Amino acid sequence: MGEKLVVSSSPHIKSGVTTRKIMLDVIIALVPAGIASIIIFGLRALLIIAVTVASCVLSEYVSRRVMKRKQTIGDLSAVVTGLLLAYNLPVTINPLIAAFGGVIAIVVVKQMFGGIGQNFVNPALTARIILMNSFSAPMSNWAKPFYYLNSSDAITTASPLGMLKQGATVSQLPSYMNMFVGDCAGCLGETCALALILGGVYLVARKVISPVIPLCYLGTAALLSAVMGRNVLMDLLSGGIMLGSIFMATDYTTSPITVKGKVIFAIGCGVITMLIRNFGSLPEGVSYSIVVMNLLVPLIESATHPVAFGKETAKDEAKR
Repeated sequence: MGEKLVVSSSPHIKSGVTTRKIMLDVIIALVPAGIASIIIFGLRALLIIAVTVASCVLSEYVSRRVMKRKQTIGDLSAVVTGLLLAYNLPVTINPLIAAFGGVIAIVVVKQMFGGIGQNFVNPALTARIILMNSFSAPMSNWAKPFYYLNSSDAITTASPLGMLKQGATVSQLPSYMNMFVGDCAGCLGETCALALILGGVYLVARKVISPVIPLCYLGTAALLSAVMGRNVLMDLLSGGIMLGSIFMATDYTTSPITVKGKVIFAIGCGVITMLIRNFGSLPEGVSYSIVVMNLLVPLIESATHPVAFGKETAKDEAKR
């Protein structure tokens, strides 16, 4: 009788899952792509990764201090944003531009809207879009894989999607195996499909993400690629579609929570990506597609939100 009866509101079962644990799993899943980028593009890739991560963490620390809010750098979300931003940049980018991107992602896109869980678009992708429009030449300067083995200066070349846009034939493009292992030009974290798939499998196994969005996104893109008469495997292995579908379209804050909503969201991402790739002036559309669908998430949520038990739906009310 000496024990006190604690009366409290639900929920009564506390989950051991925390933001820090989730972000740590995402970081672990991103490691293979980071290692692949260093092997493919040399130690400069590590420099860019370090710059963006440091910029994001420092920006979060300073902005939280200025806004007089509780520090959140310990939840590792800024580290994840820095990694994803770096993976969306070419290895030839000026480190100052990369650092500027980190400030945009954290201060403008994330903290000005309240911090983690409050931003309505993906910070890393939004920063990439701003950098693409502000520094178009440096953001499209692709280095040839393993250039550092023969020269200290980056040897530039066209990306597979850029070559496709220019009308290159299959024989002029990297082989499917080369693209699968990352032996092709592109952003740091998007070239090695194998590393990204390994990371995705890890996240699904850890139940950090659901496979619904990646599978529906890639499936929609593959279907439209076939309908448009494009090279399906080339569309799936090139550009940032693997990176985007696995690591950015699945962001908790900017994606739907219902299964039906996830399917609609992912299909929308796939449709917009392929429309831009096939008809747009840009060779790639992953960043724009995910950000556009991020903006539509509230509408998707309201349309797919399940009705509470015992509550009448609009159809039920119409029948009465």
